[in-house]
Amino acid sequence: MVDIKVSGRKTTVTEALRQAVQEKIGSALKVFDISPMSCDVVLRVDKNPSIAQSQSVEVTVFVRENVVRVISSHSDMYAAIDEAASKVTRQLRKYKTRIIDRRQRTTSQRTAAPASEHEVSDFADLLEPVDDELVREKIIDLTPMSEEEALVQTDLIGHDFYVFENATTGLINVVYRRHNGGYGIIKPKIEELHE
Repeated sequence: MVDIKVSGRKTTVTEALRQAVQEKIGSALKVFDISPMSCDVVLRVDKNPSIAQSQSVEVTVFVRENVVRVISSHSDMYAAIDEAASKVTRQLRKYKTRIIDRRQRTTSQRTAAPASEHEVSDFADLLEPVDDELVREKIIDLTPMSEEEALVQTDLIGHDFYVFENATTGLINVVYRRHNGGYGIIKPKIEELHE
């Protein structure tokens, strides 16, 4: 059984909510039974009356040193939990096909060691607009990976950007999602010398 930690922000987590999370999110995680896997679920209620979907569920799944993250918002917390469970199932299936299946294909084609995986911290709080104040610091563990692997991680964690160490050059790069579609990559100027 997967360890699911449930916490609340601006709300009290009742036993009924805890059971709903254990049932719905737990079932979603059972679909993809892999070890090691753990899960953090944060239930949040925004008190702002102008926000129609004020109940939100943030699910972060740590699977084999990778992070799969989804957020779901609704006017009803139970509906948000259901929606989050559905999103988690989709993301874990995507993880399996993109990471594990690709790694197995690569391993079967050549007998090299499996591609390294990467743990990433949650950057959501860095994206919130705050009045010229640094409100949070995140430390990330960089593991060398290809640009393709970085794109997969960007998609899995659901962020607009991803910081990684380029396996080819050993330098830090940033992959980001462009507003008009597609992805871009930011490389240090010194990297031009390595190409």
